[in-house]
Amino acid sequence: MEEAELQIFMNGELVPANQAKVSVFDHGFLYGDGIFEGIRAYAGRVFKLEEHLDRLFDSSKAIMLTIPYGKAELMEAVAGTIRANGLTDAYVRLVVSRGPGDLGLDPTKCPHPTVVVIADRIALYPADLYQKGLSLASVAIRRPGGDVLNPAVKSLNYLNNIMAKIEANLRGMPEVLLMNNQGYVVEGTGDNVFLVRHGELWTPPVNAGILNGITRQVVLALADDLGLVCHEDNFNLFDVYTADECFLTGTAAEIIPAVWCDGRAIGNGQPGPVTQRLSQSFYEYSRTTGYPVYGSAGQAATA
Repeated sequence: MEEAELQIFMNGELVPANQAKVSVFDHGFLYGDGIFEGIRAYAGRVFKLEEHLDRLFDSSKAIMLTIPYGKAELMEAVAGTIRANGLTDAYVRLVVSRGPGDLGLDPTKCPHPTVVVIADRIALYPADLYQKGLSLASVAIRRPGGDVLNPAVKSLNYLNNIMAKIEANLRGMPEVLLMNNQGYVVEGTGDNVFLVRHGELWTPPVNAGILNGITRQVVLALADDLGLVCHEDNFNLFDVYTADECFLTGTAAEIIPAVWCDGRAIGNGQPGPVTQRLSQSFYEYSRTTGYPVYGSAGQAATA
């Protein structure tokens, strides 16, 4: 049977993917003027939906972009798009752009923002890397400082990340580590970074120039529940090379171990016990909480 075409939420209505079109005058297309959230659904529940929407509305306020829907309406737009595509496990991309205007920069010339919700599946890394771990490399490209653009604004302009991803591709690496202008490790191209040293967790602080990822926040909370000591502090490549364990977190990546960096084994070159404990805790937690897509909690999909 031919697979049904994806249904996309587009400015208040569901349309087939081939009809979901954005104007060439949209300032999201012309200038990267807009914001987005990547969201996951597991077992018919949207994970941390309120937290994602809180961040979306914070980003919109920071760039003076008025979202033409309330939080409850967007929650249902996300759930409704997942339902329309018959999904129980999904990756959702919620995008709000400034909308169509003229060829100038002035955002006041864009009176109608564009709101899009896409629900599909995603596999950021091959499945075997979650078992054996991935290799990393450091790159010369630096993450811009918060005095240039606050990383808390999850904007549509990802050119810095893309340039780093190009370097990863040229090196044949699945992921790379970026540093800030002080030489401290901050993030991957789309992931937060954690180290394990002597049984304690280390992750860069928010003021180092990182996005305070939703999965990052969940991991810190789970680590606390497991009795692990957590440090939000700066570290450099030496600390990565000499760590006992390393892993990356993100909505798309979830939790994935990193076992090599710049040709050096991290720990014994295999996923470590702390990473494995946190991965298991995250798996269990993410699949037992969240905004129900199909009616009451735990109700199976009928699509």
